[in-house]
Amino acid sequence: MTSPRLNAVTCSSPMGLHRMAYCEWGAVDNPRVVLCVHGLTRSGRDFDALAAELSKEYRVICPDVAGRGLSDRLLNPSLYAVGQYVADMVSLLNKVQPKQLNWVGTSMGGLIGMAYVGAIEASRVSQSKQRVGPAANSLVPESNYLVNKLVLNDVGPHIEPESLARIGEYVGAQVALSSFNEAVNYLKIVSQSFGPHTDEQWQALARHYFVEDSGHWIKHYDLDIAIPFKSMTPALVAQGEMMLWSSYASHKRPVLITRGAESDLLSGTTLSKMLSINPLARAAEFAGVGHAPTLMQTDQIAVITEFLHD
Repeated sequence: MTSPRLNAVTCSSPMGLHRMAYCEWGAVDNPRVVLCVHGLTRSGRDFDALAAELSKEYRVICPDVAGRGLSDRLLNPSLYAVGQYVADMVSLLNKVQPKQLNWVGTSMGGLIGMAYVGAIEASRVSQSKQRVGPAANSLVPESNYLVNKLVLNDVGPHIEPESLARIGEYVGAQVALSSFNEAVNYLKIVSQSFGPHTDEQWQALARHYFVEDSGHWIKHYDLDIAIPFKSMTPALVAQGEMMLWSSYASHKRPVLITRGAESDLLSGTTLSKMLSINPLARAAEFAGVGHAPTLMQTDQIAVITEFLHD
C-alpha cells in the first residue's frame, strides 16, 4: 500500500487559530474528492485501506479532527463540538476546492457530515432568497461545496442512550501501556465491536490510536474531548437530535447508510426512518459487527466503492 501525503490547514475558533492535519491520497489535481471523517476517538488514518482503493478514481482527504492524531489540541475543551468541527471542515474544503464532493463519515464523522449538509442547504436557501430570478443558485459563494453522495457509517440523527453511556465510560480514560503489543491487545479488548480482524489489521488500527510517550503508549487524542461529551444533558441531546433530523432531511441526494448488524448506536428503527425520509437512501449491514464497521474489510470497501461509482 502506498503512503499518503501529509498536509495541514489553519482553522479558527473563538480561542484563536489551530492547525488541522490531514492525509491525502490520489492525484492532487483530481476534481472529484472524497472527504473521509473519522469517529470520536479515532484519526484519519483509519481510512488507509479505503482511501488506497478510492484513490484510483478520486482525490481522498482524511483529516484528523481537532484534538486527535496530528492535529492541534483546542485550548477550550468546550469547543470539542460538532459546530466547531463543521467550521474546520469548511476551512479544509476552501483549501481543497473540490468540483465534486462526496463524504464518508464514521460515527462522529457522520454527525459532522449531516450537520454540514444542513448548514450548506440552509445557506443556499438564505442566499437564494436574497436574489431574484432563475440565476439565484449560481450566485451561491464558491465556498458552499455541496455533498454529492453521503456515506453514514453506523450513525444517524438518533443515537441510542445505552451507546452514549458506553462511550462515556472510556473516552476520557487514561492508559499507559508498556509496549505496542500491549496497546494492540488493549484495543482488541475495548474494540471487540469492530468485529473480526487480522493481527495486521489490529496493528494498523492501534498504530495511530496510540502514540509513544516517555516509554509508554498512550492514547493519541486529547482526553479533554470527554468534557463536553459528559456534560450533555437529555435536553441538549434532544435538541441536537432534532437539528440532525432536519439536516438529514435537507439532503435530497444519494445516501448510503452502513451498519454493523449488532450495532448498539444505530438501531434498526432509526435506520428504517432514515430510509423512509430519503428515497435515494440505501442501506448495507455487515454481519458479526457492532459499532462501528472499520471499512477495512474487502466487503465493506466494495459496498462504498460501488455506491460512489453508481
